Amino acid sequence: MSNGETCNGPVVLVVEDDRNLNRNLSMVLKADGYHTIDASTGQRAIEEVRTRNPDLILLDLGLPDFDGLAVVPMIRANSSAPIIVVSGRSDDSDKVRALDAGADDYLTKPFSVPELQARIRATLRNHARVLDGTATTVEFGPYTFNLAARSLMRGDDRVHLSPTEFRLLGTLARHLDCLVATDVLLKETWGAAYRNRDDYVRVYMHALRRKLESDPTQPKHILNEAGLGYRLSPSAT
Repeated sequence: MSNGETCNGPVVLVVEDDRNLNRNLSMVLKADGYHTIDASTGQRAIEEVRTRNPDLILLDLGLPDFDGLAVVPMIRANSSAPIIVVSGRSDDSDKVRALDAGADDYLTKPFSVPELQARIRATLRNHARVLDGTATTVEFGPYTFNLAARSLMRGDDRVHLSPTEFRLLGTLARHLDCLVATDVLLKETWGAAYRNRDDYVRVYMHALRRKLESDPTQPKHILNEAGLGYRLSPSAT
């Protein structure tokens, strides 16, 4: 814990082995009303997640004991708290791997403090909407989708979804039978930095249809309105 200060705001775990950056991030977060916990290794991060239950995790990928990409699923196995990766790695492949492993957003170093603050606020808002939504269980066709429990069932059988597929379907489910614009799907599933990556949506919608539709070429539930976005239909059309 940093300096033993009392704060009633959300708890943010800062996982960063650069002491100066860790200190600066903690100062910025405290000024915004957050309480911070510091960890300089992946192992310490996992221990803090298990024992302190932070509300959000900022995770660097270049840790001395683990590659941060391996830490993401370890954290996700113990907590549903949102994870924002903060890394100097700028390759799309690293971003995709981090998001597929369970991260909620990816911010490339160097970054501006206002952008980090905005990403944290947006991520916490999106997470709160999932937790506090009145309709946490959505039914469409033969499926029951529980957003809070992070499960998709077809009768008694669980349907496996990757973390990215879950977030994408979750966005559609929260707007059941309503058109969701592609830029909204990108922002809520991958983060604001991906607002121009329409190809991500197409690829993952194709993957979801292969898992959920009896005939992916003639979808009944995950419907596309060309040039506009997608809609999750509660019943076969």
